[in-house]
Amino acid sequence: MTRKFLSLAMVSTALITSSAYAEDVTLTIESWRNDDLTLWQEKIIPAFEASHPGIKVKFTPSAPTEYNAVLNSKLDAGSAGDLITCRPFDASLALFDAGHLVDLADMEAMSNFSDVAKSAWQSDDGSASFCVPMASVIHGFIYNKDAFNELGLSVPATEEEFFAVLEKIKEDGNYIPMAMGTNDQWEAATMGYNNIGPNYWKGEEGRNALIKGEQKLTDPQWVAPYETLAKWGPYLGDGYEAQTYPDSQNLFTLGRAAVYPAGSWEISGFNAQADFEMGAFKAPVQSAGDTCYISDHTDIGIGMNAATDHPEAAKTFLAWVASPEFASIFGNALPGFFPLSKTPVELEDPLAKEFVGWREECESTIRSTYQILSRGTPNLENETWGASVAAIKGAETPEALGKKLQDGLATWYEPHK
Repeated sequence: MTRKFLSLAMVSTALITSSAYAEDVTLTIESWRNDDLTLWQEKIIPAFEASHPGIKVKFTPSAPTEYNAVLNSKLDAGSAGDLITCRPFDASLALFDAGHLVDLADMEAMSNFSDVAKSAWQSDDGSASFCVPMASVIHGFIYNKDAFNELGLSVPATEEEFFAVLEKIKEDGNYIPMAMGTNDQWEAATMGYNNIGPNYWKGEEGRNALIKGEQKLTDPQWVAPYETLAKWGPYLGDGYEAQTYPDSQNLFTLGRAAVYPAGSWEISGFNAQADFEMGAFKAPVQSAGDTCYISDHTDIGIGMNAATDHPEAAKTFLAWVASPEFASIFGNALPGFFPLSKTPVELEDPLAKEFVGWREECESTIRSTYQILSRGTPNLENETWGASVAAIKGAETPEALGKKLQDGLATWYEPHK
């Protein structure tokens, strides 16, 4: 009896010790997806904690436009979270080169991803992988089906049809034709220029040619999207110049705008807020029968802060992020973020299915400025924000904008000198 009692006491002590340790291990995640907070808190984190009782997780996002600056400040101050949500390509590569992200190439779980999925978070030579791929997002347009039915509108396939639809909505006067502002700038480039642009520069063909110096930002296929954006202004509603990203989201979900230039990341928020049926259409081609190209952008990964006090717990979480369980939860809890793991995920959301279905019809590419071309100063990604806004406002000619961007790139990027 004594031996049995001693054994039970030892087990009890071990459990208490384990429990005390578990309370001490809390991982904090840095992210720019502040609109996903509830879904992380209610679905993703509970699923992880249920199977990993020794680890607690906190999701602590920043505003998208402030994330890079906030994260860099925290990393420099030593106060950043254990896990770092990774933007694709150069922004995260810079963090890795600065010693802030750990090389995860030796993690067995990384074999769950294709080379293409991993390439957004690798060193140029592919030897180091510093973020676990989570998802890609697809660009296009979300529309209010009730408004389209009410006005007798069909989904546009060509640019001519696209502007004809916007004109009819404007003439009717009951809806803002398209909800997008220019106050925050990034939307004009992300949901404007890099949404419609791939149809002009032929996706990866043009993007890679620009990187190699075989094409220039003054070439017609790179200037033309600005010419098209210059036609958007009259359809964005009064005061669009001061309209913020949340303002645009609200205008659309409240049913006051008929079309929203979008990324698939909007789906979960729109589903929760809009009380009308939504549909989606891809960026219109210039002429019927043209090959279509979609921005299917490797958008989000997650890595480990090199300064974390809990490296083993952090790697445990990252291994779980690489699992089919996470892919299924993430893909369906956050419809519009399409998992990158090799294991197929059955999506439930009809709008997400509509977006991802374009992969069967069109050629996929990523945003033109994200790989290599934004490493120097001036930063081409940020310069494209300003140029896209200027095009929409009609502040500068498309040709002048192309020249300004090309001249800036040529000051530091060897293939363009």
